[in-house]
Amino acid sequence: MAKTIAKPTTEKPAAEKAAPQRATATKAVDLAKVSTGILEKLKSLGIEPTLQAEIEWCLGSYAYDQNPVGLIEAAKKSLVVFQSELAKKTKGVTVKFIADIEKAANA
Repeated sequence: MAKTIAKPTTEKPAAEKAAPQRATATKAVDLAKVSTGILEKLKSLGIEPTLQAEIEWCLGSYAYDQNPVGLIEAAKKSLVVFQSELAKKTKGVTVKFIADIEKAANA
């Protein structure tokens, strides 16, 4: 029986391979960041104080129980507000900002 020569492999051992990250965790983090940005933008523009209060409450609730339902609903409400502000050409409301809100609201 002939001996075979082992070929060197370029594959990393299992311990060195990077573990795949959960997609839900990254979406949730993005949702919290976007919601914080929404809150800051609403405060800087001085509009929708009830929506500001709702987002503040939802951020606190999310920090406690990690349930994003309230943040998603608040993001959808703010999306309508910011789209109307974009139509008015309000300074500081950009198409990219609205696109980020849409991504977070549809997460």
